[in-house]
Amino acid sequence: MTTLPRAGSLRPVRTETRTLTGAEVTLQDRDRTRPFLLLHGGGGVATMAGFADLLAERTHSRVLLPTHPGFGGTPKPAELNSVTELARLYVALLDELDLTDVTVVGNSFGGWLAAEIALQHSPRVSGAVIIDAIGIEVEGHPITDVKGLSTAELRALSFHDPSKMPVPPTGTPGPSPDVLALIGYTGPAMLDETLAKRLGEIDIPVHVVWGESDGIAGPAYGKAFADAIPLATYTLLPRTGHMPQLETPEELLGALLDLGKA
Repeated sequence: MTTLPRAGSLRPVRTETRTLTGAEVTLQDRDRTRPFLLLHGGGGVATMAGFADLLAERTHSRVLLPTHPGFGGTPKPAELNSVTELARLYVALLDELDLTDVTVVGNSFGGWLAAEIALQHSPRVSGAVIIDAIGIEVEGHPITDVKGLSTAELRALSFHDPSKMPVPPTGTPGPSPDVLALIGYTGPAMLDETLAKRLGEIDIPVHVVWGESDGIAGPAYGKAFADAIPLATYTLLPRTGHMPQLETPEELLGALLDLGKA
């Protein structure tokens, strides 16, 4: 029986800042050779960092985890104001790093962003894993409006087991800078009316993975997302909410590694 290494036990993470077409991107690089580009959601890079460690060290892959410009206090140029523009920025990053056979993995807003990167048709990207994404309009299955909800209400919607929600840091009243940065890309409605139709243009394998207990964007929403993509498979994760990488990371890892096996 093979013993897998414990997360955190291999090579250290390198953090660097790169300037691309006028925008600075702070990037965590876990180099294990096979490239993955991980894309965080509105909760910021901390919601994906633990899974990045797990993926890098269990699979000996190279895992790139950028902080989207504007998140976590990082600078963001005014012209970087849409999900499509951010997708182009990350394709430019892959070009600069001269990476090939990249699998793009995104959660929530990052799932929408992963789809937009796939729609750039870069030869450097070979697959995508879209996790509990937002961004499309599905009749009868709207995304839950989380504005004004208490922490307890948000916890109940986001997690199958609310006790697994990380405790948010204390800060000033009002929206966090990450929420403001998110709306700066998505707009207040957090959807693109053209996205569902454009998903039909994706021509690489895509695995859409969804938490069965997602109260932000439910499983029917996820199924509609997957059905809009020609080469997509759809997997429901039991006992999982909106952020599988935090709640059931081992199950998510197994689903991610199934991409392209079907």
